[in-house]
Amino acid sequence: MKRILISVFLLPSLALAGEHQMKHDKHHSHDGPENHENHLHKMVDGQEFQLDEERYNKFVADLSTAQIAILSVQGMVCDFCARGIEKTFKKDEGYQNIDVDLSNGKVLIAYDMAVRLDRSDIEKKILSNGQNLVDMQILTIP
Repeated sequence: MKRILISVFLLPSLALAGEHQMKHDKHHSHDGPENHENHLHKMVDGQEFQLDEERYNKFVADLSTAQIAILSVQGMVCDFCARGIEKTFKKDEGYQNIDVDLSNGKVLIAYDMAVRLDRSDIEKKILSNGQNLVDMQILTIP
């Protein structure tokens, strides 16, 4: 009887876990050129970061001059998380635009050039929404 119960409940769970792992491995594989398609690689302060090029270009299209905070955020798992981050940063003085990319864990925020961006302030805002700031880099659009 125990064997029957184990096979009824445990085996389907293991099969689903294996299927999820295969999808995860395929998505994060580094064996083919398709991994880096539509991604923008730049060096900022000696560090490489990866962005979706199409999404980035759309974000900066209407910005003539700005500074862009590129945030790597851990813990964004749903649309509610994204909307909370957007709402928090839209209150900032000098705010121009924001884009939250849940699938890549990135947040792009454009500010007026006169605004002084403070990592600890941004980190507190991200933390107040229940996520963690992993990395922050600043780009300038001249």
